[in-house]
Order: sequence, then structure tokens, then C-alpha cells
Amino acid sequence: MALDNQPLKYTLLKTEKDTGARLASIETPHGVVQTPMFMPVGTLATVKFLSPEDLYNINSQVILSNTYHLWLRPGSDIVKEAGGLHKFMNYDGPILTDSGGFQVFSLGKIRKIVEEGVHFKNHLNGDALFLTPEISIQVQNDLGADIIMSFDECPPYPATYEYMKESIERTVRWAKRGQEAHQRPHDQALFGICQGGEFSDLREWHAKQLVDMDFPGYSIGGTSVGEPKDVMYKMIEDTIKHLPEDKPRYLMGVGSVDGLFEGVLRGVDMFDCVLPTRIARHGAAMTSVGRINMKSVKYERDFSPLDANCDCEACTKYSKAYLRHLMRTNEGLGMRLLSIHNLRYLLKLMEDIREAIKDDRLLALRDEVYEAYGIADGSNTSGF
Repeated sequence: MALDNQPLKYTLLKTEKDTGARLASIETPHGVVQTPMFMPVGTLATVKFLSPEDLYNINSQVILSNTYHLWLRPGSDIVKEAGGLHKFMNYDGPILTDSGGFQVFSLGKIRKIVEEGVHFKNHLNGDALFLTPEISIQVQNDLGADIIMSFDECPPYPATYEYMKESIERTVRWAKRGQEAHQRPHDQALFGICQGGEFSDLREWHAKQLVDMDFPGYSIGGTSVGEPKDVMYKMIEDTIKHLPEDKPRYLMGVGSVDGLFEGVLRGVDMFDCVLPTRIARHGAAMTSVGRINMKSVKYERDFSPLDANCDCEACTKYSKAYLRHLMRTNEGLGMRLLSIHNLRYLLKLMEDIREAIKDDRLLALRDEVYEAYGIADGSNTSGF
């Protein structure tokens, strides 16, 4: 149900005294969530290998699904007929859908951007497709997520100043068209997406244009597309200083340990990334003592838990030796258990970050975690 005819309510609870870190809550039609938070990615209306019950058990708050992929399969009309994403996938918590813009960006040479939208080819069968701001919003209205995204271009890195300026000017026009097309503003919060690449003045201009449009929240886009970490952090700073204090800020596509800390320190509330589940399927585990490779022979006879500081199913019921065996034999259970663990690790990390903000000790927590991961300053590492 709607919140006094508003799609969400953001409450800033505290700003840490030594940093820009924010502690807040966001009330949505499907529940209240605490920020800063990390959102697992469920591209095709499922977080790979995990059930809704698994997500509840690891204290997941919001999950992300993908507009482009669900538009193609099974089709937003089918999801709408089922009662929306929540009923279709039997998940009762808040859901966020992206706009499809990043997927179109990733198609590279097989797309053509025009003022009306983007011409591209279906990555499954090669059929010609045309995605516009209006279609993106209509699909997201059909899917019924609590938070939805404006359709934008995610420009490549690096891009020239001229290209970026033209791109963000068009993205503003697309954002206005998306607002006008939005049929469910009372129960779906439409976020604006701030672009501008590495150019501070363009980041400022784009953010101010979108703030004037009074979106319920704002995303920072165009990061994690190949730029160095220090460039990404500057992009965050160049955008966030122009965003309102009383609305959520969402850094798209970031899920490394250092990326999460550095984003929170700069005032970000929300994050998402496929990283934890993707690396889990290849045997990598994110733990309290750093990243480890569960296929390594050194765990062949190691009957200790994967992470003694973790309360997830993988760590409380199984040994490293068993998990290694599963991964070495390509068993789906191994991928599922490592996915559960990696997500729980990041969700617990965000819980710890929220507590550290309460206690004004976020920098101390960052230093502890960075030491475990061998991160010197968070500016130039993978953060695994």
C-alpha cells in the first residue's frame, strides 16, 4: 500500500561526526529498510541459486531485478498478469528494478542511440528492438517494483567532454519523458540517474537538473565501467555534493569491499552488484580474513568452517573440505552455498557499518576490514 500517497519515506537518522556517512531508514510499500545497505541482484526475478527463504535468512532487505531481461523473458505482461514481481517470484520484501539502460550500454556496437530511444538487437535471437523512456517506465510499472529507475544512457569510459555533454542533455530529456509516462507515482518511487563521467562541471549540471525535477531519490551512474577507483570516488564526490540531504542516494553497480566503504564515507545510502554471487560461482569466498579460493588444494582436508565469524548456512553446517569438494566437482549446491555466504558476508558488513556509524567509529572499522583484505587505502584495488 502507498505511504500517504507517497512512494517512499526517507528518514535521515544520523550523519557520522568524522565523515559524510549517513544512517537512515527508507519506508517502502513492502517494508522499512535500514541504510547504508547492499542489494543482491536478482536479474531474472531470482537471485541465482537462492530462494526467497534464503534471502530472508541472510537478512536481505531489497533485491534488484532487471527491466531489460524481464521485458524479453517472460515478458512484463506475464509478470503483470501474475500480480507483479512480488507475487510472481513469491518475495515479500522491497524490490528495485533498473531501467535497462546499462544493458543497452553493454551491447556496444549492436545499438544505435537516437533522440527517441535506442535501437538494438535482442541478445538472445538477434531480433530488432527499440527501447524508449516511455517503454522502460511502462515495463517497470507492469513489473511493480517499489523503486524504479529513469531510462538513461550509461556512457563509456573514457568519453570526450563533447560526447558526455550531449549524452547528459539527452538523458535529462529522457528523464522528463519518463516522469510524464510514470503511471504509478503513488506506490513506485522513480529515481533520477546522475551521469557526467569524470567531468566535475557536467556532474554538477546534471545533478542540479535532476534535483530540480524533484525525484524521490537519486542514483549515481556511470561508475564501475572500467575507470580507476580514484576516478570513481571523485565521480561520487562530484555528484553527491549537489544532491539533497533528505532523499536516498544510490551508487549503481558497486559491491567490492572498498567500494562499499568509500561510497558510504562519501554519503551513499544504497548499493548493488553481481560481484558476490558471480565470484561465488567460480569458487571465491569473501570472508572476515579476506578473499579465499575454495578450489585450492590447501582446503582438501580442512574441516573447519568457511568463516568462523559468519552465521550463514554455509558456515554453520559445512566444512571447507566439503565446500571445496562441491566446487571441484561443479555441484550446484556448492555454488548455492558460496552465493549464500558471499551475500551474507556483505549484508553483515553493512550491518556492521550501520553500527559503526551509530558509534562514530566507521574509519576504525574500515581500517580493520582493509587490513584483512590487504587494501592499502581503497583507491586502487579490487576490494575483494
